[in-house]
Amino acid sequence: MTFPQVARSVHRYLDVDGVRVFYRESLPERDDAPVLLLLHGFPSGSHQFRRLIDALGSRYRLVAPDYPGFGHTETPDGFTYTFDRLADVTEGFVERLGLRRFVMYVFDFGAPVGFRLAERHPEWIAGLVVQNGNAYEAGLSDGARGFIALRPDQPDAEKTVRNLLTLDGTRGQYETGVADSESLDPDAWTLDQHFLDLPGRKEAQVALAFDYHSNVERYGAWQAWLREHTPPTLITWGANDPFFPAPGARAYLADVPDADLHLFDTGHFALETHLPEIAPLIAAFLDRVGQDTTR
Repeated sequence: MTFPQVARSVHRYLDVDGVRVFYRESLPERDDAPVLLLLHGFPSGSHQFRRLIDALGSRYRLVAPDYPGFGHTETPDGFTYTFDRLADVTEGFVERLGLRRFVMYVFDFGAPVGFRLAERHPEWIAGLVVQNGNAYEAGLSDGARGFIALRPDQPDAEKTVRNLLTLDGTRGQYETGVADSESLDPDAWTLDQHFLDLPGRKEAQVALAFDYHSNVERYGAWQAWLREHTPPTLITWGANDPFFPAPGARAYLADVPDADLHLFDTGHFALETHLPEIAPLIAAFLDRVGQDTTR
């Protein structure tokens, strides 16, 4: 009997300007295996990719860091939580790890972090895998627009943000738009909530929520980057996402018309329900464009 190969992986820390960045990395059989940088979303961490790493990590080098304010990453006192700073630390992480060219997987918060990296270092990007990572006004639901419009000086604005940081709010992000709730592993939102409940984490998330408008303000620049560089692009999108609905996936085709677009009947965390469908798409994409990656 032949069993599918499960990846070997390691779990490490790397110091980046005083931030102790936690990351998980697969150890593929080939030293020259294609490289995929996995940028997680909210309110999750690199653990959201653990099953994808198991599925693909024996053939490809998958690298998934936790941002400051997420997962196991540790920040010094006084760290300022903005999307620019998340990108700064992720940029430093990539440089310290010695990655020079890679395919980048952007999901949710991973899109504003990743597109900042792409603007700064277009030479790094061999291709994009986009999964519910928005870069277009068309991809914002009414609820998302209202949330992004919140400002610290508005009455009850912080309370609105903090309501999303509860167990019910976290669980709801997984369950909304999912046809079969039995396909969801409750460990996912339980682990997310564990990290959200650590000291200082909710304050970090409130700060990032009030900074989210800075991402929308950069949409035009990211779209221009896509038009200029036309990276090979695979789009795998949960069509029932309450924050970033399906029009956000289709909008990419205006700037990267050759993108391979796949919509799935699921919600925000599409990998949780559709890994068997999405993993082969990523593997085929890496086989096609991943030879242009280097350590």
